[in-house]
Amino acid sequence: MPASASAAEQRGLAGNGSDFARLSQRIAAAGLMRRRPGYYTARIGLVVALYAAGWGAFFLLGDSWGQLAVAAFLALVFGQVALLAHDLAHRQIFGRRRPSEIMGRLFGNLGVGMSYGWWMNKHTRHHANPNHEDLDPDVAPDILVWSTDQARASRGVARVIGGHQALLFFPLLTLEGFNLHVSSLRALRAPYMKKRALEGALLLLHIAGLLSALFLVLSPGKALAFLALNQCLFGVYLGCIFAPNHKGMPTFTGDERPDFLRRQVLTSRNVRGGRLTDVMLGGLNYQIEHHLFPSMPTPHLRRARTVVRQYCAEIGVAYHETGLIRSYREALAHLHRVGEPIRRQRRAR
Repeated sequence: MPASASAAEQRGLAGNGSDFARLSQRIAAAGLMRRRPGYYTARIGLVVALYAAGWGAFFLLGDSWGQLAVAAFLALVFGQVALLAHDLAHRQIFGRRRPSEIMGRLFGNLGVGMSYGWWMNKHTRHHANPNHEDLDPDVAPDILVWSTDQARASRGVARVIGGHQALLFFPLLTLEGFNLHVSSLRALRAPYMKKRALEGALLLLHIAGLLSALFLVLSPGKALAFLALNQCLFGVYLGCIFAPNHKGMPTFTGDERPDFLRRQVLTSRNVRGGRLTDVMLGGLNYQIEHHLFPSMPTPHLRRARTVVRQYCAEIGVAYHETGLIRSYREALAHLHRVGEPIRRQRRAR
């Protein structure tokens, strides 16, 4: 899983006098790796209560166009459920694997229809080599291209939209909620998937429960409108959480692989903000600290930022932090810039 995958490397670095080892000592001395059971008990309780309240309102309201407001509310709640599944995958909540997996599948598979096993596999590879074009699945040239080299070699859908991908980025996020379900179901056949029967049953239970509730309570037109709005907003919300983290930051190829600290810091972007930003982005606005210490409980990331930023200044490592709107601008500017080879080739025709 993401936390344990990085942990083995971190333990090795911590014992060899590396830059990361010295930073780890400061973080440990500040008590920032301690568990926060009280915080997570309250957070889980609140999210579960909001989830239940959303569905309670749905059944009370009945066959009404006012259900679109419930659809929007539940989209935000689904995003918070997904963030809890993320924290569980990193073992921020429980130190042991079994309770993390049980709760992770309940929140991920059953709660929002996102396979815990698929997410762990994908996210582990991302954490090990963030923004590495050959090793990080998050920058694979699937629909979007992330570098000029990928743009030159693009084919299919990426070739069609790559020249204007910056304009299409947010519209494409409306499909991300549906993509999570499709990718999760497809992953059930993958060799790495453990407990595929359980994962599949929970995914199907989520999908069947959602569709049954919609079409039993609402007319077909309202049910389809509810589903479209809910899933589109869910996708946009998740995309807005993850887009600022690495998009537009340096990428690596081939044998380019700096040491652990620089590999994590140089490819990540922090987003400044207050407590509301922390809540809405699930603490992932402290992306640098999260990548350095993926099992660090979310409420400690804000304090860790001060330690990490000061340490990076001491050793001369660039630490990039910006506001939320600026982070989106930087990501979109990068998408536009790397699509230039496609635009140039079209102009030359």
